[in-house]
Amino acid sequence: MDDVPCRYDVQARAAHLAGLARTTPGRVHDAIWRSGFEGLADAGAIDTETYLSGHGERIGYVPSLQEWLDARKASMTPNIDVLELVDRLRRTARVAVLTNNSTLVAENIDFLFPELRSLFGADIYASAAFKASKPQAECFRQCLSMLGAAPQETLFVDDLPVNVAGAEQAGLLGHRYESPGALAACLRFHGLA
Repeated sequence: MDDVPCRYDVQARAAHLAGLARTTPGRVHDAIWRSGFEGLADAGAIDTETYLSGHGERIGYVPSLQEWLDARKASMTPNIDVLELVDRLRRTARVAVLTNNSTLVAENIDFLFPELRSLFGADIYASAAFKASKPQAECFRQCLSMLGAAPQETLFVDDLPVNVAGAEQAGLLGHRYESPGALAACLRFHGLA
């Protein structure tokens, strides 16, 4: 999801949380992202309550659910060109989202990124639900199981080379997202556009 159908600005999110905690964005970034805490939430290793309260331990402020959602939403800008590609693609192929994110994101996706539901329907999956995150093969396997899809018939698109490599090792076709034009060319190559 982040940096393909939407542009994700982690610094904007850190700045939003820093304003609440009356600290610096750098301190928030170190405490939440560099520490591995966010990765634990993405991998489903901690629940929502522990995740929110863990902010208090790390940045000195426990955000309410709405404050956390507002910070997350402030970091997301829809990538209209990619969303238009998805809209065309979904008419001939099944499309889904697999995002490295917490259950909080999955449970609140309609607030955070309302454009997704009309394009992907119920096929929006956060890694936390699988207790594994990309690029782990288990994350891909469980998502494919939910979709009832075969890996060799599934094209996985991600902006991070490590995630594309993980998908390919799990048997999926992979494409590293760099631009809408390159993605459109990839879809044509695979007979999907």
